[in-house]
Amino acid sequence: MRKCKIGIVGFGTVGSGIYKILSSEVDSHPILKEIEIAKIAVKDLNKKRDIELDNNLLTDDPFKLVNDPSIDVIVEVMGGVDLAKDIILESLKLRKSVVTANKAVIARYGEEIYKTASKEGVYVLSEAAVCGGIPIIEPLKRSLKSNSIKKMVGIINGTTNFILSKMTNEKADYKETLKLAQSLGYAEFDPTADVEGHDAADKISILSELAFGGKIKREEIHTEGISKINLKDIEYANKLGFEIKLLAFSERGGINCNDSLALNIWVGPSLIPKSHPLATVKGVNNALLIEADPLGEIMLYGPGAGSGPTAASVVSDILNLHAASLKNNNSIDPLLSFYFWRNCHIIESLQINKKNYLRIICLDSPGVIGKIGDIFGKNNVSIESIVQLDASEDNAEIVVITHEVNNGDFERSKDEINSLNEVKIIASQLSCI
Repeated sequence: MRKCKIGIVGFGTVGSGIYKILSSEVDSHPILKEIEIAKIAVKDLNKKRDIELDNNLLTDDPFKLVNDPSIDVIVEVMGGVDLAKDIILESLKLRKSVVTANKAVIARYGEEIYKTASKEGVYVLSEAAVCGGIPIIEPLKRSLKSNSIKKMVGIINGTTNFILSKMTNEKADYKETLKLAQSLGYAEFDPTADVEGHDAADKISILSELAFGGKIKREEIHTEGISKINLKDIEYANKLGFEIKLLAFSERGGINCNDSLALNIWVGPSLIPKSHPLATVKGVNNALLIEADPLGEIMLYGPGAGSGPTAASVVSDILNLHAASLKNNNSIDPLLSFYFWRNCHIIESLQINKKNYLRIICLDSPGVIGKIGDIFGKNNVSIESIVQLDASEDNAEIVVITHEVNNGDFERSKDEINSLNEVKIIASQLSCI
């Protein structure tokens, strides 16, 4: 069996994890021994590393790997967008398959990357780009292909789940918990991509393309983060039998035009019943609940990040490529590759139907709940529950949970409620499932 020579671009947490797996003496599948690291591209050749490396393996020019005819597969784990995109595309054009953990590049330039791979007769695999060590991309390509995917909802960002878990279980302050997450390596120095929901939006964009077969315009995904969640929301959610999680949501919608499949895709902090399977997902773990026909519901759960889990997904992709190359028939496995086979579009936010949670701070005056209820009723917004909590000498906090209602009707109601003389502020608004 011939060796598969790989070039690794980037040697941070994931890159070093790949090296450890491939150089480990632990009992594993024999095909792992057929993977050979030919070259590693690093940013700084003089940086001190925990792993001792042969200096001949290292270069600070990633395109030396791309242009090396002896290298079969380029493994891109450097992060970033523009340079990573150039490396991926140039590798594909030179008929080298690519394995990447770069969700940002795939979410934004997936169409160009997939088309290039298809044209050149090679593969681009990205299992590690979504949910770390949880196998989800390959099942969407292969195991679930006999099903029609109806809906996906998940916790696919470990940083925000860690923060919300600490706030829920320990009544911890958001800012202090974020600092803790950064000190533990769960959050970046600049945590914006995580806490504002952009990382989760990248991931649900990729998953939606795989599940539904059409290009997703990433910029059209309505995205909210957790930075405005406070302990009051968590306390009230708990009293009402809910947990708050940052959810990524994608389902087939009911509005189609020009033979384009309508999709309802969004990311935001949401209330989920304590009895829901996703409510039990704690810490940095991820989980994705998939509803399909005729399969029904399944949930994939596990570590969503970290050197070991993410590197393991990268190595699994490398093994799949090596196994495919051994067939020697010069044809592409249609289930290992990916191409767009239909048109899709995202439903506008105001056309979406969903349940909502609203926390309103108002004057503690007679009849205010009735006025709020009347506004909702006038705008065809059905209320599941409306309760007054934590009344003080002057103020009252009113929490409303609606049934599944049209977002346009709900937003119109919210504007009218905000204009009531008794209402001081609408403190928070969350989705519910």
